[in-house]
Amino acid sequence: MSIHLQIIGALFMVLALIHVGFPRYFDWKQQLVSLSLINRQMMQVHTFFIAFVVFLIGLLCFTSSEEMIATPLGRRICLGLGVFWGIRALVQWFFYSSELWRGRRFETSVHVVFSALWVYCAVVFFGSAFVDN
Repeated sequence: MSIHLQIIGALFMVLALIHVGFPRYFDWKQQLVSLSLINRQMMQVHTFFIAFVVFLIGLLCFTSSEEMIATPLGRRICLGLGVFWGIRALVQWFFYSSELWRGRRFETSVHVVFSALWVYCAVVFFGSAFVDN
């Protein structure tokens, strides 16, 4: 499981850095102009802190995979992350409207890739939480 935690760690750090391009890709300068100042700034601040936490989780997984598997605290962290990413996988399918991706090649690819990533993360974290030493 250690190698899978390290893979997830690397993927999360890359994913966090990709968030830097969100404002431009999603045209937030134009799209968020209709929001009140507090809602616009909350969107920006929350995106930053989501990316920051994803980066830190990635760093933890990449640098401390053995400790996450071998210690009670590490396994509890893995259990929590398994629950989190399992719920995130469900949100991918049951919250986002299929109108956002169905019939669109790129968006469908992104939907499928991230669905697989969230399931992979949940399985690895759950597996790491319950591994026998």
